[in-house]
Amino acid sequence: MKKTFLLMAITTAGISFGQGKIQYPQTKKDETVDVYFDTKVNDPYRWLEDDKSAETGAWVKAQNEVTYGYLDKIPFRDELKKRMEKLWNYEKISAPFVEGKFTYYSKNNGLQNQSVVYRKGKDGKEEVFLDPNTFSKDGTTSLGGLNFSKDGSKAAYAISEGGSDWRKVIIIDAITKKVLEDTLVDVKFSGVSWHGNNGFYYSSYDKPKGSELSAKTDQHKLYFHKLGTSQKEDKVIYGADQKRRYIGGYVTEDDKYLVISAANSTYGNELFIKDLTKPNSPIVTIVDNFNSSNQIIENEGTKLFIETDLNAPNTRVVTVDISNPKPENWKDFIKETKDILSPSTGGGFFFANYTKDAVSFVQQYDYSGKLIREIKLPAVGSAGGFGAKKEDKTLYYSFTNYTTPGTIYSFEPKSGKSEIYQKPKVDFKSEDYESKQVFYTSKDGTKIPMIITYKKGLKLDGKNPTILYGYGGFNVSLTPSFSIANAVWLENGGVYAVANLRGGGEYGKKWHDAGTKLQKQNVFDDFIAAGEYLIAQKYTSSDFLAIRGGSNGGLLVGATMTQRPDLMKVALPAVGVMDMLRYHTFTAGAGWAYDYGTAQDNKEMFEYLKGYSPVQNVKKDVKYPATMVTTGDHDDRVVPAHSFKFAAELQEKQTGENPVLIRIDVKAGHGAGKSVAATIQENVDVQAFTLYNMGFKALPKK
Repeated sequence: MKKTFLLMAITTAGISFGQGKIQYPQTKKDETVDVYFDTKVNDPYRWLEDDKSAETGAWVKAQNEVTYGYLDKIPFRDELKKRMEKLWNYEKISAPFVEGKFTYYSKNNGLQNQSVVYRKGKDGKEEVFLDPNTFSKDGTTSLGGLNFSKDGSKAAYAISEGGSDWRKVIIIDAITKKVLEDTLVDVKFSGVSWHGNNGFYYSSYDKPKGSELSAKTDQHKLYFHKLGTSQKEDKVIYGADQKRRYIGGYVTEDDKYLVISAANSTYGNELFIKDLTKPNSPIVTIVDNFNSSNQIIENEGTKLFIETDLNAPNTRVVTVDISNPKPENWKDFIKETKDILSPSTGGGFFFANYTKDAVSFVQQYDYSGKLIREIKLPAVGSAGGFGAKKEDKTLYYSFTNYTTPGTIYSFEPKSGKSEIYQKPKVDFKSEDYESKQVFYTSKDGTKIPMIITYKKGLKLDGKNPTILYGYGGFNVSLTPSFSIANAVWLENGGVYAVANLRGGGEYGKKWHDAGTKLQKQNVFDDFIAAGEYLIAQKYTSSDFLAIRGGSNGGLLVGATMTQRPDLMKVALPAVGVMDMLRYHTFTAGAGWAYDYGTAQDNKEMFEYLKGYSPVQNVKKDVKYPATMVTTGDHDDRVVPAHSFKFAAELQEKQTGENPVLIRIDVKAGHGAGKSVAATIQENVDVQAFTLYNMGFKALPKK
């Protein structure tokens, strides 16, 4: 059977352009059936979950042959790529930071696959510190983190191979750049936090049995690695006796305390602290449940500053003494407001970065809680950064929006002086474009914000190619940001619209919760209403509308296109969570249950998930939009089997001539660390596919 399938998968990967029909690879079906609360659910493509099998590998190869064969026929694809590369080819420099006697920063000359870490000493001479482009020949190994010891004499950096969440950690002498000891392996969902100069804390799971890319990982542990010892000797600090899916540990800036956060889902965490100045000190509990989100952002001696949404769904900052740190003793430091707070510290001050209707404003406070000033931002958009060491005299922040490339500003917290530090030289005329925020009405009457960006003077005739983007989950806020790919889309007469759906974090915990579990349909309704608004206002029409989203946003696209296939011409689900009955059985997927619930919870939850799960809701004899599913074969966050099964269902049941393709990046994961070349090509293919299926035979420049 296996040999027969391998031959079949390769020999049927042909394309017939004469009638606009595509001959898809043969995807076999098996008899797998699951039973949930006495309900049988067929899962005929279960075999595609085996990422190690030769059959799955052959299927991937055959699908890519069809997909790239189709894309190669698009007449303006090469022209689109040339423009994308030209626009992308500008120098990018990060904000600098000081460690020991050196100032470090990253830089990309334009089209380098990975940004290079540079440094300067007191003599001002620039030298390469780390060049991730040398980590692998094909650019698929990326830098996943860089952390320095307290005096800056040593460093530990993490690498990701093929986009995997599994990392290796390499320890070097930061002065000589020489490797000091054996590489740490099998590190996942972890930072590196040094205690002094002789060791650091990190987190990981036991390596799973079976596939490391798809097998379940659900017991995280916090370790301490002492320099000069084997990884096998690393001591478990927390998690050996307490089963938690996510555990993190970090040392306060004064090197006195270890802060531990533990969680079983992507929302809500326990909080602990340990005094590192006293040998064998106990781990002290601050928060003992998962009903709120909490983190220590600063301490002044024994006084702790905690960011929390406990009794404050829009977030506040509280203070408490470490001698009695329970919530009943917390006192407001920065009170909750109607806007969403994201605090940071640097230069001896606190910075309250607020989100108001999905855009930023920032206030500065001193350590007594006194408001010093509101920081004037360059325009309406998104500000980020404002983090630095306590003694730093200058810190940096970034500003961007949908028409303004990300610009770095220096800021002197004592005087309030702010000036441009690094402004990118992008070949894009920002002044020719504009963004408009609207508030449209969803199905249940809720007002939803959306920002629409387009070229000035846009004609509202319903014929503008439009991408509607959304996410709607996990308390994530979609705030304005510049994208080279979107700039190219705008140059070609496109409209780019971003809807701030429920499930996100734009209006705090209540907004998040309104798009979770048995209220998840609100998110899809919000997205559908966004599309209907764009059509009603004649920005576009169903013939020129594409919907796009990634990860949880891929689920959004999958659910929307199966519920309202008539609404859009093109659907672009990326690395999506498509099988809602089984998502929790892969890698760390069970941690997403706060947002989704699971099919095992109860009959009501099972039936609700089954009612919108994209894989289970592809119907026969339905004309679905032209669809290009995108994923990576090394995605161990949302395993590619989600996308594989969804594409197989669509290819089998699609009626009409709209293509259903799946584009599978090889040696690529969920997105982080992807090479510049691969990122450009993916964006080119997405836009070429979209425009071609809207009927364009050439780039629609206006």
